[in-house]
Amino acid sequence: MVTSDVPAAATPVRRRRIVLFAAVAVLVLGLDVASKIVVVAQLPPTHRPVRILGGVLYLQQTRNSGAAFSLGTGFTVILTAVAVIVAVVIIRTAKRLRSVGWAIAFGLILGGAVGNLVDRFFRDPGIGRGHVVDWLSAFAPDAQRWPIFNLADSGIVVGAVLAGVLALAGVEFDGRRHVRAERDEA
Repeated sequence: MVTSDVPAAATPVRRRRIVLFAAVAVLVLGLDVASKIVVVAQLPPTHRPVRILGGVLYLQQTRNSGAAFSLGTGFTVILTAVAVIVAVVIIRTAKRLRSVGWAIAFGLILGGAVGNLVDRFFRDPGIGRGHVVDWLSAFAPDAQRWPIFNLADSGIVVGAVLAGVLALAGVEFDGRRHVRAERDEA
């Protein structure tokens, strides 16, 4: 007979967290892919940036062969491999999730990573080397104040910030809080 180290009551909680994780990832992926389809169809790269929200955002299609902030533009294949590894690690870790915060953080990161991987695999110049469609420029056109990004990038950044906050707060993947032992000042 196989026994589990997880109490029976924890199984439904874990299932709900995994469903939440998957729902967030699918939502981010869907919004990212849909937005890129619209941007590619309606906003050619040669089009003048579209100013919205009083200049807080500009819509402008660009292609990025690198990582966030256009870093590593010569390492597209390596960046693709790293993104695949990150996605696999997150999916494997998800089976231990019982924390709402971690489920959301990992869902945001996974959805964003897969959203950009879709571009890496299916956009020019070829499989594993495709350039990511970026289309949001904050506070000024042409990335004058902030690099141009997309919804996948936003998911990754928000998820990473949330993960950092959870880690600093001592929240474990299983929802427990890690209590730091105080040193004796004797």
